[in-house]
Amino acid sequence: MNIKVTLPDGSVRTYKSPITVYDIAKDISESLARNTISAKFNDKIVETSTNLSNNGKLILYTWNDENGKKAFWHSSSHIMAQALEDLYPGIKLTIGPAIEKGFYYDVDLENRVISEKDFPKIEAKMIEIAKGKHNFELKNTKKADAINRYKNENNTYKLELIKDIKDGEITFCHHSDFSDLCKGGHIPNTGIVKAVKLLSVAGAYWRGDEKNKQLTRIYGISFPKQKDLVEYLSLLDEAKKRDHRKIGKNLELFTFSKKVGQGLPLWLPNGYTLRSRLENFLKDVQIKAGYEMVATPHIGQKELYIASGHQEKYGDDSFRSIKTPKESEEFVLKPMNCPHHCEIFKFKSYSYRELPKRFAEFGTVYRYEQSGELHGLTRVRGFTQDDAHIFCTSEQLDQEFKNVIDLVLYVFRSLGFEKFTTQVSLRDPEKPEKYIGSEENWIISEKAILNAVSDKRLDYSVVEGEAAFYGPKLDFMVKDALGRNWQLGTIQVDYNLPERFNLTYKGSDNELHRPVMIHRAPFGSLERFVAILLEHTAGNLPLWLVPQQVAILTISEKYEKYAQKVLNLLENYEIRALIDNRSETMGKKIRDAETKKLPYMIIVGEKEKESSTISVRKHGGEDLGNFKIEKFADHVDFEISKTLRKF
Repeated sequence: MNIKVTLPDGSVRTYKSPITVYDIAKDISESLARNTISAKFNDKIVETSTNLSNNGKLILYTWNDENGKKAFWHSSSHIMAQALEDLYPGIKLTIGPAIEKGFYYDVDLENRVISEKDFPKIEAKMIEIAKGKHNFELKNTKKADAINRYKNENNTYKLELIKDIKDGEITFCHHSDFSDLCKGGHIPNTGIVKAVKLLSVAGAYWRGDEKNKQLTRIYGISFPKQKDLVEYLSLLDEAKKRDHRKIGKNLELFTFSKKVGQGLPLWLPNGYTLRSRLENFLKDVQIKAGYEMVATPHIGQKELYIASGHQEKYGDDSFRSIKTPKESEEFVLKPMNCPHHCEIFKFKSYSYRELPKRFAEFGTVYRYEQSGELHGLTRVRGFTQDDAHIFCTSEQLDQEFKNVIDLVLYVFRSLGFEKFTTQVSLRDPEKPEKYIGSEENWIISEKAILNAVSDKRLDYSVVEGEAAFYGPKLDFMVKDALGRNWQLGTIQVDYNLPERFNLTYKGSDNELHRPVMIHRAPFGSLERFVAILLEHTAGNLPLWLVPQQVAILTISEKYEKYAQKVLNLLENYEIRALIDNRSETMGKKIRDAETKKLPYMIIVGEKEKESSTISVRKHGGEDLGNFKIEKFADHVDFEISKTLRKF
């Protein structure tokens, strides 16, 4: 029997069935066959050794493809698991997936401990195994046999996993004398792995549940070439230097307190200034774009979130209800701003002539993240969204969505994020129970987003299953200075909340109609945005945004009055400055200002006082010379104009 295989370029090749993925790659080209390490056939990840016996679409993956790396790192987790079993007999393996950068494996070490000092011997063992060039083989196993195996090993974790798998769908991956429960996605053999590095070890609860036993999670990464590892470690070292937690402490932006609670940041004066400037920047842009600012409480009655659907979807994983002295009255810490904005829209009746209505708010919301998931400002339990909701007619949807895209792009470019891609997130057609709303509304919403990104000529990909439970969305993925991708701004189309809250407007036909709702947040959250911005810029924030722009350094106490005069004049030009009149050497003052990443240092002494000028030094060491105050103000304005464009 012959089968037809469709390749990504649309070409169709006919082969005698069965035929392996590797043989098809070889038929295309010898070099492609050598470099192919994974594949997808009819939307299912397969091995290069997989026999194909029916028609379908085939995508071949190399190390340069995201799915190729995923297969590479997942296979590496198997190698690490074997190394751990060899070095620590009797341990119990659980799961070992690929992650965005590398892989991890969760193991129950019983009463033993693995620390970073053990990493070299584990790495050496992994390389020893890899050099054996053992083929990865995926084999079906009867459920009863799998159960018996793990009963004999007393591995309750694997037994729990097997319980959820149907008989006939259980597969084991074999290489060398090692095998592990696995559904697939592997490279051809261990020999492709040439370099490994274990990165960290941490505790992790089984299945992420704090009620379960804490396991040992070992993180690692691997590469097909040693030079790739060297480059990665260099990048990792730079990333550590740019860690926003370190920069935030150094610049005195934010802190955390155990007494206040995990994941609840405290903004220090400098951080508050930075945060306020971001808010004011976006507020001004929004007002120009026709938004109206609103404010809503930090709590709401539980019934509000039952009506919106948030309680059903997130209630079990959220903060518990707040009880009041009144029996049966319950409030909830606000997990989202959108239900509140729906109620604001309901305050009065609107005609089609008054739409769109655009309500914006910097609203703080609260979500209970597991303690092990918390990380600086990027993952917190209380954060402020730059939230807005647009209520418009179906006819206005296309233009409004495009207007929001323009606003998001303006924000990114003003803050130095020039490289980005977008992702359109649609429903999972196989799991309709995950979503609310009618099929018709979902079709309309998804088409609206796809049309907008196409018309705006955005670089976008489409992903099924990543939509919000109430509607599809467009996410913006920015690339930072280290080449890392971050999800920032988001825009979502929603026909469902207007239905759940019975929102209406009077149309030109004098009948009531349902508005369309657009959710959008260019920053996403102020906390996470600040974290990403700090790491992107290494703390060298844009001149218009930095909390303090100038440090005035006095040569001696004799010039403190003149320094104060300079400060007052700078403030008249809305230049943010501070005076450093400590009894320290000028060298020490300059070094401290450099450490605080202040864009400019103004040095004042006898010469400057006599000529009513200032000596200006730029962050990084460049001497700009002497200025009159007004000329320096012009210089600052010009430098700001390079990044802060007009909307």
